[in-house]
Amino acid sequence: MSVEEKLIQRLESAVTRLEALSATGFRSGGSVGTGDDTVVLDPSIIAFDDLRSEFLGKVTTVAEKIGGKVLDITKIVEKAFSAQRELLIKIKETKKPDNSGLVEFLKPLNDAINQATTMTEGRPDFFNHLKSAADSLSALAWIAYTGKDCGLSMPIAHVEESWQMAEFYNNKILVEFKNKDANHVEWAKALKELYLPGLRDYVKSHYPLGPVWSATGKAAVSAPSKAPSPSAPAPPAPPPASLFSSESPQASSSRPKQGMAAVFDEINSGKPVTSGLRKVTDDMKAKNRADRTGVVNAGEKEARMSSPCISKTGPAKLELQMGRKWVVENQVGEKNLVIDDCDAKQSVYVYGCKNSVLQIKGKVNNITIDKCTKMGVVFAGVVAACEVVNCNGVEVQCQGSAPTISVDNTTGCQLYLSKDSLGGSITTAKSSEINVMVPGAGPDDDWGEHALPQQYAHVYKDGHFVTTPVSHSGA
Repeated sequence: MSVEEKLIQRLESAVTRLEALSATGFRSGGSVGTGDDTVVLDPSIIAFDDLRSEFLGKVTTVAEKIGGKVLDITKIVEKAFSAQRELLIKIKETKKPDNSGLVEFLKPLNDAINQATTMTEGRPDFFNHLKSAADSLSALAWIAYTGKDCGLSMPIAHVEESWQMAEFYNNKILVEFKNKDANHVEWAKALKELYLPGLRDYVKSHYPLGPVWSATGKAAVSAPSKAPSPSAPAPPAPPPASLFSSESPQASSSRPKQGMAAVFDEINSGKPVTSGLRKVTDDMKAKNRADRTGVVNAGEKEARMSSPCISKTGPAKLELQMGRKWVVENQVGEKNLVIDDCDAKQSVYVYGCKNSVLQIKGKVNNITIDKCTKMGVVFAGVVAACEVVNCNGVEVQCQGSAPTISVDNTTGCQLYLSKDSLGGSITTAKSSEINVMVPGAGPDDDWGEHALPQQYAHVYKDGHFVTTPVSHSGA
């Protein structure tokens, strides 16, 4: 069904509804009908329908031409936008809930987002499409904005920031299919337009300060008191158990203790990264102390682990989830982490680790290292890719093959490649201080060090820009 046909169908449905409602007459205050019929005539709801028809309809139309998993993820995007529409209607009839009530109220939207996130597990075909769509749905969390103290950015800014998360993968689609298939390029462009300008302009026009709850409506149902549900697996990005959850032991961001506000306050403050770094003075260094060796005793280790800033990051984990995903989280000062019982169908997700070393002895599907500091990872090989995102000062060694290694938003990354991995590709974005070590020609030869450029010169020549890396002294 084309966009025009869908628009005509929606208009016909609206006309039919108006004719039916006209028989009941207007109530006091200018509203008509009851329940949903009252608010669906609200300008903000009509505008949201227009948003879905114009922008989301274009994404769906192109996805139907592509089919397969691209169509599947697009249908989940449709489901998420439909869930948000229903929530916008209910908000006009509901009193503002507390944090636990908000979690339960927004559950239908969160379920759709988690469903999209799950589709990215294991780096399937059209991974960039799936990841771009799944990450983009975090923009719908603008509806959870309850004020300046809730920890979220203002709704307009939140939509823009959320799209930036998805644009990294969206751009990969544009590059990959630029000269191969115009439908994929059109889908990627349509997805971006759905949020920028689509959703952003909608929020700007109708909810710049967040949703307006009813002062006289019914109360929202609070979330039942029960153990928090596990998060949905989502490599390579942190798997959000719930965008709005006030409590979740497996959430990939800082673990909240006092509701949704604590979640986003922790994320935006930067404390989980900076406050975890220990200050080392000269007299504390082992080389300056005759009474010390390189071994840290249990007492020292326990004292360091008891730091208040570390306790906020959540429990340390090294476990296999659902038989398919190894999760290594919040490990601090652990130099002997090992995963040896793994296979090529499993993925490894390393998050929030500091001053630790992980060895992966078997070949796995993909590896993601996220928000780690002073972390070392040695792996036997990957089927798909090894990805380093949001890290600071990490070392990664590949002992086998790695078709793709990507480094995104990272400062200080040392890559050690084996001869089998030299044929792979290395992609960097928004990163600095990236050095690649390659083996020498012979077994006794020294490793060669290569600094990847982080600055580029762009010169306009013969009708287009020519881009070349800027040479660095010593390179």
